[in-house]
Amino acid sequence: MARQVDVLVAGGGNAALCAAIAARRAGASVLVLEAAPRFYRGGNTRHTRNMRCAHDSATAWLTGPYTEDEFWADLLQVTKGQTDEQLARMMIDQSKPMLDWIQQQGVRFQPSLGGTLSLGRTNSFFLGGGRAMLYALYRTAAKLGVQVEYEAEVVDVDIVDDRMRSATVRRADGTTESIAAKAFVAASGGFEANLDWLKEAWGPPADNFLIRGSPYNRGSLLKVLLDKGVAATGDARQCHAVAIDARAPKFDGGIITRLDCVVFGIVVNKRARRFYDEGEDFWPKRYAIWGRLVADQPDQAAWVVFDARSLSLFMPSLYPPISAPTIPELAGRLGLDPAALAATVEQFNAACVPGAFDHTVLDDCHTAGIEPAKSHWARPIVEAPFHAYPLRPGITFTYLGVKVDRQARMRMAAGGRAENLFAAGEIMAGNVLGQGYAAGIGMTIGAVFGKIAGEGAAAHAAR
Repeated sequence: MARQVDVLVAGGGNAALCAAIAARRAGASVLVLEAAPRFYRGGNTRHTRNMRCAHDSATAWLTGPYTEDEFWADLLQVTKGQTDEQLARMMIDQSKPMLDWIQQQGVRFQPSLGGTLSLGRTNSFFLGGGRAMLYALYRTAAKLGVQVEYEAEVVDVDIVDDRMRSATVRRADGTTESIAAKAFVAASGGFEANLDWLKEAWGPPADNFLIRGSPYNRGSLLKVLLDKGVAATGDARQCHAVAIDARAPKFDGGIITRLDCVVFGIVVNKRARRFYDEGEDFWPKRYAIWGRLVADQPDQAAWVVFDARSLSLFMPSLYPPISAPTIPELAGRLGLDPAALAATVEQFNAACVPGAFDHTVLDDCHTAGIEPAKSHWARPIVEAPFHAYPLRPGITFTYLGVKVDRQARMRMAAGGRAENLFAAGEIMAGNVLGQGYAAGIGMTIGAVFGKIAGEGAAAHAAR
């Protein structure tokens, strides 16, 4: 006979652990199945630093209030309206008590770091980063009696009349097992590490993408659920994609490969031409558009170029910048045409309007008479040595996922909702993120919908 559990959770990151803890606290027996080995458990949570939650006042780690209306306005701006307003507003409302709840599970916060993040008021930073946050949740889950199994990938789900009866689990040695459950929570991430699926959506350019997230987020459970009649939401081409250092590994480079220096210089493609406003807005509101911008350039490659004055203004990447005493020499080291890059820099410098440079505000340093314009933080690139970083699109997670309702219950393609199938985290993030991204929202989606899914699954199992 198949093993049986009240609530079965597929995944091992923030969303899965919040679901498992919530279900266990509600009295259900819980089994978590993590496809990754123990060392790599946690999916993209391992690489995160903070979570964006609404709050009414300053705290020991937040410098001021961040209202629900402001959160909604920020989300609306980055998604350009491509969001389920009902679900998004519910998530924002539930993010306020989440700050207390997540601390009750052992997670601790710290004041934000300086530099270009500009998140000290809006985002709560985890003390010790994502790994420390993740370990705190695993410790709490273990104390509560949540069972966790590693290298256990859910490869099939038995669904009859919109009700899940059991899941098939594949182990590292290739053996399989059927596990019955009264309720099921899918929290296993997106499909960004499935290169064939990315190529289906993007075509040949996907060959040049780097996957800054977990190599274990292959979308196998997502594909099973969609094939079994669960309703889809989102676009396979939409994703959280940032411009990362082109020298990063193909998979799992994480946050240390991200570059925060774009606002301090210019970004050029392989023809040494600029293609977008580098100073459009604060970096946390724009960093996630740059992956797609670079993806649209020839060979999906670009370079950010800046001078000596800016080198100390941002958090350094894992890799050192490429440097040279002159712009033509820098171009040569980048593999760009020296005359073309020199002309681009000269044109940009001539267009810079003098102002009071201040990277902490939307300053008055801008360009005039040049396309694309640079709206803020535009200073002539004149002080040697000159520096550059090579850029590639770095995919964090994809937005195609399963459709859910306010109870985090999956919707069915034929209409209605599933009886005992719930989802949380990146596998359903497309309900809220139709496009775009703002720092920390992924963790909010995971925590809020994870808690809701876990409580709902436990309530169903208790019937």
